[in-house]
Amino acid sequence: MEIFPVEIRPVEVEADVLAFGIADPPELPPAAQELDRRLSGRLARLLEDGEIKGSLGSVAVLHTRGEVTARRIAAVGLGKVTALDADALRTAVARAAERTGAVGGRTLAWILGGDELPLTAADQARAAVEGAVLAAYDPGRWKTGADDERPQLAESLVLCGTGAAAVRDEAVRAAVVARWTNRCRDLVNTPANELTPTKLAELAEEAAAKLEHVRVETLGPEEIRAAGMGAFAAVARGSREPARLISLSYEPPAPARPDVVLGLVGKAITFDSGGLSLKPAQRMDEMKYDMAGGGAALTGFCAVAELGLPVRARAVVGSCENMPGGHAYRPGDIVTAANGMTIEVTNTDAEGRLVLADALWYARESGATHVVDFATLTGGIVVAIGDFYAGLFGNDASWIEEVRAAAEESGDHAWPMPIHDTYKRYYQSTFADATNSSDLRQAQPVYAARFLQEFAGEGPWAHLDIAGTAFLERGRGDVFADRGATGYGVRLIAELASRLAGAGP
Repeated sequence: MEIFPVEIRPVEVEADVLAFGIADPPELPPAAQELDRRLSGRLARLLEDGEIKGSLGSVAVLHTRGEVTARRIAAVGLGKVTALDADALRTAVARAAERTGAVGGRTLAWILGGDELPLTAADQARAAVEGAVLAAYDPGRWKTGADDERPQLAESLVLCGTGAAAVRDEAVRAAVVARWTNRCRDLVNTPANELTPTKLAELAEEAAAKLEHVRVETLGPEEIRAAGMGAFAAVARGSREPARLISLSYEPPAPARPDVVLGLVGKAITFDSGGLSLKPAQRMDEMKYDMAGGGAALTGFCAVAELGLPVRARAVVGSCENMPGGHAYRPGDIVTAANGMTIEVTNTDAEGRLVLADALWYARESGATHVVDFATLTGGIVVAIGDFYAGLFGNDASWIEEVRAAAEESGDHAWPMPIHDTYKRYYQSTFADATNSSDLRQAQPVYAARFLQEFAGEGPWAHLDIAGTAFLERGRGDVFADRGATGYGVRLIAELASRLAGAGP
């Protein structure tokens, strides 16, 4: 989708649909009042008749009959004015973009609000761009039907109204981040027969080749074993698809804080059968999404590099399949992680923490000073807090708050969860330093996070359990209206890197 911020009066904008937001209780904002005068009061009459509503996501469309340059005017509900935030605006613009496509339009123009909205022009621009670009994503790219059977999508967004030109930089930045978010969604939605660990590494190398100041290195099975990553290597043994450890580094020429290196670590199990601790057949098809954390780390890193943010960064993605087979690791096996810690395998379906154990160590060894990992780690986090918030854990209060603030600002929301040494008892082993799972049905996300802390090394570390937020079982009713991948984490990473570079709020 192309983005055009223009300093032009809405009555002069050429667009298939010219849209404005209207909060509840509804009244026409100043820009809409000017339109209404050109439209002989027809917007006011629709408002009086109750056809224009302020409820979130409601859309009322009016044909202009040539009275203004745009072909149609859309009034889009923003929800209660007391609850109006960037999430609401993203949702409203997404509904406007969908309606634009539904009527055969290709260009949506959105009027930035003024003092009647509790959001700055820059915040509005960012939310509008994200709403339009994310709504334009089509998860059905494997469908072979005629194009006219596919949903039509808006192809360009015009931001207009007072102050539109002044927020051009914010709009451009938001477009870059949203496009990488959609790229992450592509990766996560891709079936495992197409997206193998080898293919993921190839895609990382292709992306890195197009970005400045980026280097990529990929380790195969022999290098992984030689590096002492016995936990990661064990998980990969059951599959004929070879494992890959993907490592990217970004070294901008003038980092704002040369002593800070942002480490992004991701779990990328391209298919998770559960291994010998086999999952139930129902919904196993969704286990292609078990690489969503690695997808977020990879594409979020690429967004940071494309934006040219002055912050040093590393991304480490551990990728393999977790499959049963004659060479598969077994319950009862004891493996040795790269930090020397021994782990008794009590459940081969608790594989993500084994992969992350070695990936976290590798990120620290690569120089990362401030680490955040992303993983679809536990079903327990979905039970606990559903599909809107990710669970946020960590070892440093100020770093947790930095990640939480970036999550809130970006729209990739995260909720801080407890972590404490008392949870170590859940993974105590008679035979090794630790087990990889517990037979108690308690605190699953918490003790899994505490297990990861054993491998996080010295320095600030945060863990995001994104099992509920990365892949939706059903549309959420907001900017993510379809089942499937959300690209969770990409916007958060871009915002976090901006803050570390001194470019954020």
